[in-house]
Amino acid sequence: MAPPAATAPAPSVDDAAREVVEWLLLEGRHAPGFEQMMDRFCRRLMASGVPLLRAVCALPLLHPQIRTIAFFWRRNAEQVEIATRAHGTETSDEYLTSPFATLIEDGADGLRYRLEQMEPPYPYPVFAELKAQGATDYVAMTVLFAGGRRNVLSFTTDRPGGFSTADLALVDAVLPALGAVLETLALRRLATTVLDTYVGHRTGARILSGDIRRGTGANVRAVLWYCDLRGFTSLADRLPREELIALLNGYFEIMGGAVESRGGEIMKFIGDAMLAIFPLEESDPTGAAACTKALDAAQEALTDMAARNAERAAWGQPTLRCGIALHMGEVMYGNIGSANRLDFTVIGPAVNLVSRIEGLCSRLERNVLTSAEVAEACASRLVSVGWHPVKGLNDPIEVYGLKEKTGTNEGTDE
Repeated sequence: MAPPAATAPAPSVDDAAREVVEWLLLEGRHAPGFEQMMDRFCRRLMASGVPLLRAVCALPLLHPQIRTIAFFWRRNAEQVEIATRAHGTETSDEYLTSPFATLIEDGADGLRYRLEQMEPPYPYPVFAELKAQGATDYVAMTVLFAGGRRNVLSFTTDRPGGFSTADLALVDAVLPALGAVLETLALRRLATTVLDTYVGHRTGARILSGDIRRGTGANVRAVLWYCDLRGFTSLADRLPREELIALLNGYFEIMGGAVESRGGEIMKFIGDAMLAIFPLEESDPTGAAACTKALDAAQEALTDMAARNAERAAWGQPTLRCGIALHMGEVMYGNIGSANRLDFTVIGPAVNLVSRIEGLCSRLERNVLTSAEVAEACASRLVSVGWHPVKGLNDPIEVYGLKEKTGTNEGTDE
């Protein structure tokens, strides 16, 4: 009779932790994002014997609108769920009565609650939800980044008896490596967020790809958008700072939202003016598609501005008026600036011309004016409003307005 086959001994906690750490440092840090890394990490823990039902990772962000982003992994879910929390939610009851507030705000290093041994009332409302899902044990711990920023990771199991000592020892052993990988991914996301916020998605992608040397750039054909708020100087003189900032933000939200919703990219804000572009695609050699997008964006912006003005008038606030100019031409798109301070933007005669055309809007009492180049691509929507001199050019230029007026120039010049 053959001897029974030998059974391989179960790996020790040290061996299992070493395997997870090696995976984190060699493969996990190359995950394309938090979601993929979170899913692969949790499944690695399960393969090492840790009986996970759910895991949550919460990371505070440096973002103009989002304070915290959380990733929810569930054993039977197809993908990791992402939830964001806006600035201000840190004072909400939902947050202040959560285990994460205890760890982030109160400085606790870790929490553990044997849910299967607990009855209401629970110290944290979320425990009722977890028990309803069959959870038996809950563990949460802080993950520190360089500089002491506190992040939180929680694990839940539904195994009777909860997590074993070996389970918790394994998790504790891999936390430093996990923290290093999470920080790498967080810095990558931070760089993308900051660039998207301050220079735009398309420009940010170029910068992250390495296009950062001063003087580099490319010639691009695009429809240029330039808008300016009327009467801003007078408003700035008499409105309180907070009200003025809110007014500008609301105005740029309308203008920028219309541009970005149609594939345009904001280049820069210049006081109360905004410069944006709609680059021509290879499939759009005449620029008709780009011009159509820009005109659609202008009409949407004016419609939204009229709605906002109706609200402001109802509250007895001054209404807003603006001019929008469109021109199609070639620009140089690239890095310009001093040795230590660069601006990734567009320059060229076309940029100067579109700003000059916008200057005619008030004089001609038009919300939207375009150059002949735009009119040629979208002739059915535009009508000539004559030839007019503009600063910097020897000869007058022909400008065009919308056949159907959108919004009005009603109001008094400030």
